[in-house]
Amino acid sequence: MKSLNYYFLIFLLPLLAFTTIHKYYVSITEVQYVKEKQSVQIITRIFIDDLETLMRQRYEESIILGGENESDKVDYYLEKYLKSKIQIQINGKETVLKFIGKEYDNDIAICYIEIPKVSTISEFEISNNVLNDVFEEQQNVVRLEISGKKKSFILTGRNDKGLLKLD
Repeated sequence: MKSLNYYFLIFLLPLLAFTTIHKYYVSITEVQYVKEKQSVQIITRIFIDDLETLMRQRYEESIILGGENESDKVDYYLEKYLKSKIQIQINGKETVLKFIGKEYDNDIAICYIEIPKVSTISEFEISNNVLNDVFEEQQNVVRLEISGKKKSFILTGRNDKGLLKLD
C-alpha cells in the first residue's frame, strides 16, 4: 500500500505543481525630466513574447521580434502602438511622443521615447495602457523622476492614470 501511495504522489505532485503556475504580465516605464536638455526621457521595458503576441494579434500574424528574421515593420508598428497607449499631459496640455528606437536585452524589449522642448513641469499626468488590450492581468509600473521628486504607480486597465503635482 505504501508503494502505491508513493507512486501516486510521484505522478500527482508534478501535475499539481504545473496547475498553479501563473504568468505575470508587467511592463516597467521610467520617466525622467532632464532639465538641461529640456527633455522628458522615457524608457519602457516590455517582455518580448508579450509584445510579439500583441503584434501578431493586432498587425501581422507572422511577425517575429528580434534576431535576423525580424520584420522591417516592427519599429513602425511599435511606434504606432506605444503612441496610442501612452498618453502624457504636461501642465495640463497633451504632448507628442517621439519614438527614438528600441533594443533587446535577453527577453526584454527596451523602447526609448522622448518629449522634447519641455522648459518647466508643474504637473505631470501619464496614462499607460500598454498590453491591457491583450492581457487582462497586465500591470504597468511607472516610475517618475521629475525635478527631484520621485513617484511610482502601478497602472492597470481599470486604473490607468497617474498624476504628479510639483507645486
